[in-house]
Amino acid sequence: MLVAATLLSMTTAVTSLQQPAGTTGYHWVDTWTAMPQLTEFANLPNPPFNETDSVFFNSTIRQTIHTSIGGGTIRLRISNAFGLNDLPITAVTVALPVNGSAGVSTIIPNTVKQLTFSGNESITIPNAGLAVSDPIEFNIGAQSNLAVTIYLAGGQASNYITSHPGSRVTSWYTFGNQISAANITGPDVQSVAHWFFISALEVWAPRASSAFAIVGDSITDGRESDNNENDRWPDNLLKRMQTNKATSNIAVLNQAAGGNRVLEDGLGPAALGRIDRDVLSQSGVKYAMIFEGVNDLGDAPLTVANLTFTTDRLIQAYKQMSTRIHAFGIPFFAATITPFGAPNSTIQPYSSAMRETYRQQVNAFVRDSGGVFDAVVDFDAILRDPMNHTQLNPLFNSGDYLHPNEAGYELIANEFPLNWFTEFSGGVNGFV
Repeated sequence: MLVAATLLSMTTAVTSLQQPAGTTGYHWVDTWTAMPQLTEFANLPNPPFNETDSVFFNSTIRQTIHTSIGGGTIRLRISNAFGLNDLPITAVTVALPVNGSAGVSTIIPNTVKQLTFSGNESITIPNAGLAVSDPIEFNIGAQSNLAVTIYLAGGQASNYITSHPGSRVTSWYTFGNQISAANITGPDVQSVAHWFFISALEVWAPRASSAFAIVGDSITDGRESDNNENDRWPDNLLKRMQTNKATSNIAVLNQAAGGNRVLEDGLGPAALGRIDRDVLSQSGVKYAMIFEGVNDLGDAPLTVANLTFTTDRLIQAYKQMSTRIHAFGIPFFAATITPFGAPNSTIQPYSSAMRETYRQQVNAFVRDSGGVFDAVVDFDAILRDPMNHTQLNPLFNSGDYLHPNEAGYELIANEFPLNWFTEFSGGVNGFV
């Protein structure tokens, strides 16, 4: 009887938003994503929000995300991909932040809307699971910020949780249920530039709308860009695309993580192993790109045998990605690996004449892949020092000889060929 009563209660709670009038032929398109990864212990919230086998007990987390394309109906994805046990979500709201700003703790109260999950305000997401909220009517513009506020009454009973530490956007958390509060307050309020649990926002968009998923590492994740400014190179590319009629309906999805590698797990799962999750399983993806491999070369032991093995595997991995992406008719773009040479290996540990040789080998394949990539942008040629091709141009070097500075991020976004999106709008042959 108890089971039957529970099922009846859950069934009667379900209320579905009817498909909005005039949207026949629409489909779901991701407008924002963050690559889920296992949270390193150093990136867990500080105590008292992090205790032994307990994270975010009785806590409210307010986070800001930046959309690509707009829409009038949205839904949210919450990930427990790396949790070892259940993630009990008590309640979630969305709202517009004050002044439309990123990284603020304040929202406009009359814009607050509560999310439901299959008709229920709460949901328990099992380990490795994903939850998608019910659609709600909520007008969100292109390139605008949205506040997502989550309350966890019991927290997650583990120190292994899912997050994206490289958000470059400030998140706020406090004790108690403050999902609809105008401001996150309390004596224990903390802030940190991480995203926790959220992995995608989708909009119900016309069939002509689509998404461009970029798989990458810290250069795409925005290392050395500015917090709360949304000026990573994919953000800068989005700004260009929004001013171009032919590309203004294409979302840019940043599926990158600092330290990520193609071949091995580490800071996030290996790119080869996450293509299905981060590209093929995302809503509305019509174009895909890989700009990754520097950490595979940089972390490989410094011997000819190891670097030869890594280079061969890296090229094979690109081919495997291409096979899987092309099977869906999705064009697959690539960028060459940018320089990481430095005056010495103390300044930049990756710097080595031997590693440079293998970077050149990988880039030679990328430039002339024989159809593995449908188009290639030569970020190496764009960013390298014209007097020393092993190093970044001093004008675009952030100082660590690996990551571009703001000017570098703007340059590669400006050099990205927008005509590709028209050229490959019909997709590609899925045979290879």
